[in-house]
Amino acid sequence: MSREFVVGADDDGIRLDRWVSRHLPGTSFNQVSRWARTGQIRLDGARVAPGDRIVAGQTLRMPPAEAPRIMAVSAPKPERAKVQLSDDEIEFAQSLVIHKSQHALVINKPPGLATQGGSGVDVHVDGLLDALQFDERSRPKLVHRLDKDTSGVLLLARTSRAAAFFGKCFATRETRKIYWAVVAGVPALKDAMIELPISKQPGTGGEKMHVDQANGLVAKSRFRRIDRAADRAALMEMQPLTGRTHQLRVHAAATGTPIVGDGKYGGAAAFLTGGVSRKMHLHARRLVIALPDGGTLDIEAELPTHFAETIAMMGFEMDSAVEPEPGPDYGPPKRRRLSSATSGNRRGERRSRG
Repeated sequence: MSREFVVGADDDGIRLDRWVSRHLPGTSFNQVSRWARTGQIRLDGARVAPGDRIVAGQTLRMPPAEAPRIMAVSAPKPERAKVQLSDDEIEFAQSLVIHKSQHALVINKPPGLATQGGSGVDVHVDGLLDALQFDERSRPKLVHRLDKDTSGVLLLARTSRAAAFFGKCFATRETRKIYWAVVAGVPALKDAMIELPISKQPGTGGEKMHVDQANGLVAKSRFRRIDRAADRAALMEMQPLTGRTHQLRVHAAATGTPIVGDGKYGGAAAFLTGGVSRKMHLHARRLVIALPDGGTLDIEAELPTHFAETIAMMGFEMDSAVEPEPGPDYGPPKRRRLSSATSGNRRGERRSRG
């Protein structure tokens, strides 16, 4: 007997073969092509090709499931077991939410909470996502990451369709990401484009990056100074215009003003005396991204306690904290750029190895 399915909202606009891969795992592309070629697949009663787009509400008629061949039997992929979270874990996860809409959830990730699990990491955002399902049929999906010690805006997609859309936005750099940081020392330029290529540092197992002028990948950041505390520290706005691992941290250290608390890249110079917290002072302050059905999500995350306390302690003025409208490449159109050709004599270049 034929099987009938109604295309759901999450699958609106995807290709037929993608729908089959998502909902009928184990069905090969060749099998889908054969069914379509022989008219065994019908979309609202009409023939359809594997590459045709389908629309929510349409009815798909599929041939009956084939009995598995003995020699080709494979165990079906088990469904992911829902994590059993405690009441405290659920309350904690939901307390992080700062935006909830049809397509997106946004959380304000605290410093010290990893985005995903790894060696020795038991508590992470990915492990808390079951607490953020709310009224959706499935839990939200991660579409980008923040370092464990970086706080701030973390976007989650509420549907598969939204995840694909947001993923494309991040992959093609069609987003605007604004970070705030406190750096040790004061950059020479108030507004600059940093262009220093980055690669994995040999001997670190890929856990650390460094400036690599010969073989590094293009890495481009805009740094703008909001205020300074004499020559001791500065409050900075940072925009990563490419997406290299640890890009802002590497660029800050390589140009002589490491992010406060970032001992990995700044060494002892990244820690200030006088009661300043040793936690990382890097915060994903704002994200601007398009939404799947039109419009724009523009969301800000409040600073973590240690960061806000440092601002107060340093007496930073916030009058310049509202960033100007972006120019070409989100950068100042006629300002000097920091690059491998101009940064060689800057203080802290000895740390450019990462």
